[in-house]
Amino acid sequence: MGKNQIARASAREILDSRGTPTVEACVLLSDGTTGIAAVPSGASTGRYEAHELRDTGRRRYGGRGVLDAVYHVNKLISPAISGISVFEQEEIDHTMLALDGTENKSKLGANAMLAVSLAAARAGAASVGLPLYRYLGGCMAKRMPVPMMNILNGGAHAANNVDIQEFMIMPVGAASFQEAMRMGSEIYRALGSLLRARGLGTTVGDEGGYAPDLAGDEEAIELICRAIEEAGYDTDTVKIALDAAASEWAGESEGIYTQPKRGRSMHTEELVAYWKRLCAEYPIASIEDGLGEEDFGGWQLLTEALGKQVMLVGDDLFVTNVVRLKMGIDCHAGNTILIKPNQIGTLSETLDVIRLAERAGYRHILSHRSGETEDTTIADLALATNAGYIKSGAPCRSERVAKYNRLLKIEGALGEFSQYGEG
Repeated sequence: MGKNQIARASAREILDSRGTPTVEACVLLSDGTTGIAAVPSGASTGRYEAHELRDTGRRRYGGRGVLDAVYHVNKLISPAISGISVFEQEEIDHTMLALDGTENKSKLGANAMLAVSLAAARAGAASVGLPLYRYLGGCMAKRMPVPMMNILNGGAHAANNVDIQEFMIMPVGAASFQEAMRMGSEIYRALGSLLRARGLGTTVGDEGGYAPDLAGDEEAIELICRAIEEAGYDTDTVKIALDAAASEWAGESEGIYTQPKRGRSMHTEELVAYWKRLCAEYPIASIEDGLGEEDFGGWQLLTEALGKQVMLVGDDLFVTNVVRLKMGIDCHAGNTILIKPNQIGTLSETLDVIRLAERAGYRHILSHRSGETEDTTIADLALATNAGYIKSGAPCRSERVAKYNRLLKIEGALGEFSQYGEG
């Protein structure tokens, strides 16, 4: 067996940031080199995401354990990929895909497959002494992404009365990633001070953003604009991004959206008009999942209305899936794709989706999940693919900050060769 061949893969059950089990995998090479990766889990999930295997028939962890996925890594995936060169990422991933044999990875579990896929990439990088971003992206991996920091939570991410799931700040006018993080942290603290001064709650949601009860979603935007000013910045330098997660609002009646916390109902056209008005009144640069995952007609209307001025991001719509993205491209739905590797289940498929997006002129954003681990792979992937943006939550909670700190370390290593932002 050559020194760069996979000797075995193993896995274990660990906990994510919500105390829910998830999978951590280790890939061991014949020369003793190892790579380790852990996978996250989402709360607001699209119906077309690859299958996250859970031990639903067991009482432990309320049926949310991942012992079956761990077993599949140890007993099925490990012997199947043993002997493959770690540098043959596509062969490793395609071997797992063939072993699974289902359309949505329901046999082995996308969580089991992704943990091994990412661990193999990490082992490959370690075997040649390269950081992961350089191993995957080559010499052109030098663009630092704009952080999209979720500083106020609603929707499925918080137990409050706010329907929009995420209110983010984007320090687009920063000179460097380091400066962007400082700006974001200062604005986050300013927002906390504003909330406390008004007697509002400053507890945080799953992604570290504050989760107060407010008079309405627009009050959240107004508070963030005020926090930007209080921190000494302006809305030319710092923009706002929203994640509506509107698939959560879509009911059984086609074209009808009902905000679950306030009970407000809108037709597709009314919801498009609502986003158009917000973008006219506030410094909004990005809207994610502004319509539901089935509403391609509505997405066309939204793209016609705002596509030239705002990033219209498909998350539940595209689920990091080539087939779903092709559908969007063909009907001109959206202009940006959110990249969550656990939505598709292997690194190779993730990179295929990014390449398709680039060819079609779509931006891409690397993203965490609400149930996270300390794994920082998405930070390296953002560099490797020259993503202009990354979502990793608020500058709060260590599983979020770990990704930002990894990017600060990368920027320091790149020195004068680093570039910030979309360019």
